[in-house]
Amino acid sequence: MKLTKDAVADLIPPPGKADHIEWDSELPGFGVRVRGSTKRWVVQYRFGPKTQRRESLGDVRKVNLEDARKIARQRFAQVELGIDPASERAKASAQAVASKLTLSSVTERYLAAKKDDLRPSTYRAAAQYFAVHWKPLSDRPIDTIGRADVAARLQEIIKLHGRTSAARARGNLSALFSWAMREGLCESNPIVATNDPAAGIRPRERVLDDGELRAIWCACQDDDFGRIVRLLLLTGCRREEIGALRWTEVNLDTSVLTIPGTRTKNHRALVLPLPAFAVDLLRSAPRRADRDYVFGGRGGGFSAWSYSTLRLNTRIVEAEGKPLAAWTLHDLRRTMRTGLGKLGVQPHIAELVINHAKGGVEAIYDRHKYQREMAAALALWADHVRTLVEGNEHKVIPMKLPA
Repeated sequence: MKLTKDAVADLIPPPGKADHIEWDSELPGFGVRVRGSTKRWVVQYRFGPKTQRRESLGDVRKVNLEDARKIARQRFAQVELGIDPASERAKASAQAVASKLTLSSVTERYLAAKKDDLRPSTYRAAAQYFAVHWKPLSDRPIDTIGRADVAARLQEIIKLHGRTSAARARGNLSALFSWAMREGLCESNPIVATNDPAAGIRPRERVLDDGELRAIWCACQDDDFGRIVRLLLLTGCRREEIGALRWTEVNLDTSVLTIPGTRTKNHRALVLPLPAFAVDLLRSAPRRADRDYVFGGRGGGFSAWSYSTLRLNTRIVEAEGKPLAAWTLHDLRRTMRTGLGKLGVQPHIAELVINHAKGGVEAIYDRHKYQREMAAALALWADHVRTLVEGNEHKVIPMKLPA
């Protein structure tokens, strides 16, 4: 039968058949399939000696006869040229899916998957690196991002933000691609074999001297940031541990600070017996209604690190007549740990104070918490700091170093 618009409209299945294909006499391999109350255009062709395929070209109510014939002829032409129409459609479908897997969309999936595994500060930093440092590539399909693209962007990041920031951005992107490979979202990690911007950078060794400690302490104001800086110096804690401190983590009656493992770098809870100097600082912090955070504004803990550090350094210049050599808040932790050693605190106690875990056989057999020894070490260090800033005599006797 030559298929026409009217012929198709009048077509019904032969008696006793619920499924029937009426082939077009004008274009062999093209027809209309009648099944129940539906009618759909079909094309049938052979690709290779044994492979026969049948494809639906759409509902006759939505695709007219001439358009259906045109599509059918295209399929036959592809076969004549040695092209498998089914494979081409699968490839086009895969490309359409891949085009939707942009770096931005994969980033959303990656961060959602990692949110419960990463520390809050690490999670926020990762999100920031993707939103800012890798923004120029965010609309690119992930499988089109190559090594050259990454390398070129890393050079731009180095110019804008420095080598350390570029290295961290590179690490976060590499972690994303490794995760995406395991999820079947891409086939390779283009960050592999790119140059590490941090290569050759020496680890920080900055230890502040007594004069610098005094200058920093005295430049601190009676505000959130001032109290944070002084507590960092007295406790050796990390910036985020104090910046996001909660009142529920502080017992002022027993002078104990407890930071849960969910907020520490090594995921081990830190229990610090606070010296009176540190307790007084916490008592001076105002309690804010309906807020458990000791420091910071709305929503979370303290976050104005860059601005506040800049203001602190400005006050130091005004007071000292010159700036300090470049320093960071983390240098306070290193300085405190070094200071404990100078005051005669045993290394294993000093390491426990800054929450460095014991290792090896010692960690297995020595389960003692050394709280008394840690309290003595922190009191000794607090007395040293007090003496520096107030100019008084020592009240705590330094520990004797072993002969």
